[in-house]
Amino acid sequence: MAGLKIALAQLNFTIGDFESNTAKMADVIFQAKQDKVDLVVFSELSVCGYMPDDLLDYPYFIEKCEHALEAIARACEGIAAIVGGVVRNPNKGRKLQNVACVMYNGRIQHTVAKTLLPTYDVFNESRYFQPETTSQIIEYKGVKIGIAICEDLWDVYNDFEYLVSPGQALKDLGAELIINPAASPFNLGKQSLRNRVFGGQASRFDLPVLYVNQVGTHTELMFDGSSRAINGNGEVVLQAPSFEENVSYASFENGKFAMGNSVPLDTDDTAQLYKSLVFGIGDYFNKMGFKQAILGSSGGIDSAVVQALASAALGAENVHPVLMPSMFSSDHSVSDAELLSKNLGNDTITIPIKNIYDTYLEALQPVFQGKPFNLAEENLQARSRAVLLMAISNKLGYILLNTSNKSELSVGYSTLYGDLCGALSPLGDVYKNQVYALARYINRNKEIIPNHIINKAPSAELRPGQKDADSLPDYDVLDELLKHYIEEHKGVDELITMGYDQTTVHKVVDLVNGSEYKRYQAPPILRVSTKAFGKGRIMPLVANYSSK
Repeated sequence: MAGLKIALAQLNFTIGDFESNTAKMADVIFQAKQDKVDLVVFSELSVCGYMPDDLLDYPYFIEKCEHALEAIARACEGIAAIVGGVVRNPNKGRKLQNVACVMYNGRIQHTVAKTLLPTYDVFNESRYFQPETTSQIIEYKGVKIGIAICEDLWDVYNDFEYLVSPGQALKDLGAELIINPAASPFNLGKQSLRNRVFGGQASRFDLPVLYVNQVGTHTELMFDGSSRAINGNGEVVLQAPSFEENVSYASFENGKFAMGNSVPLDTDDTAQLYKSLVFGIGDYFNKMGFKQAILGSSGGIDSAVVQALASAALGAENVHPVLMPSMFSSDHSVSDAELLSKNLGNDTITIPIKNIYDTYLEALQPVFQGKPFNLAEENLQARSRAVLLMAISNKLGYILLNTSNKSELSVGYSTLYGDLCGALSPLGDVYKNQVYALARYINRNKEIIPNHIINKAPSAELRPGQKDADSLPDYDVLDELLKHYIEEHKGVDELITMGYDQTTVHKVVDLVNGSEYKRYQAPPILRVSTKAFGKGRIMPLVANYSSK
């Protein structure tokens, strides 16, 4: 049986940046030729980036994609490449197809379209693409290759089973190797799931599987790479690193991959979470052309963790915490925030809000007169801080990072046009208890986040003696309920049957449902769970959400 030297090229593409994407691939192809590689495999939609969404409605975008594919093909002399892209559908149905182009001898020799188009969670490919209905084998240098694009190998690993199995079809046609160019977003637990999926499919078909995933942050979606080669017995013989560009070489001979250089993947959830968020912040800023970040530093756990993550991603000199104490801020909150910035090496800005807040109250006195202090005065403090942060952002060009966590966003424990402001929400898919775990991880070698921040009871400090526990269930209970309801779709009756207090269940579910209008106006959130707020959880804004 013939053999191939294959390059797994997991690169960081930018949506719509055809020139940069094409140049990256051409450089890899050039180097691979020097290294006597036979075939270079790039990820799904590599020329245009995944996912272009409604950019696909513009003819100029499709033309650029086609021209980029042709340009890469011209570089494939003496070497072959599999490149993901978009082409016009020649038949009836949707106008486009999601394809992998097989290139050699300077041109596109074969085009393989995707069969299974995901339409769940963050995916909506059927909006744009027509699915393929037939399968084909590509023979190159004596090896019969079947190409299954991303979802085409996930036919039995979702909450439903597809009616067709592209992998089985390729097996039936005589494939000796299945190649899976992918755009598979990261979430916690995805590494072990991929091992089950690709190991299971390789064993099911008794065929080696080569999986090539992209890296990069595309708005809320983060792609971690983690490309791999798996033999027909399910054994992973080559593992590329996560969250970094990498080109690994795999040797395919006599129907299997030889053992390659593997990078052990960290399976600890908190370590993965930290790495993903640092990567996500950095790549988001880089692709958007941002350099400097600003955030409100309250002396609380959420802002402390965001400040530490941003400093790791952007450099301490590029992160500017703003301390905005009020008459309700405790002395230790200010000193904790100052010590955190000292430990991280950030230069702080301090602007007390008491006078600003008093001015607002004076202006509102004719309206507020005779009415007790309540949520209006609390929110006014949060909005005073947001005005200052946005003013500094506008004047100095700093980008505001939001510091809300998923627990707070879920139950509406946040202020519209106040602490919900920001261009990016690093913790918006991170529950409160995960935030504490991140803080301890950040302090794993030395104390960076002051221990007092970690150990004190959480509080918004918007009224005397305020604690989160005054308004919310204990976070151990709250986070469990939120995960069951949001990510696992368990209803009220199921939660009560599981043993949770009936009153607490109704309160939490009603808070989640009643806060949908706030989340519609929240900043984009870096997705790290299987169900994040954003495009992956689409709920009607106007509906009868009563849990009773």
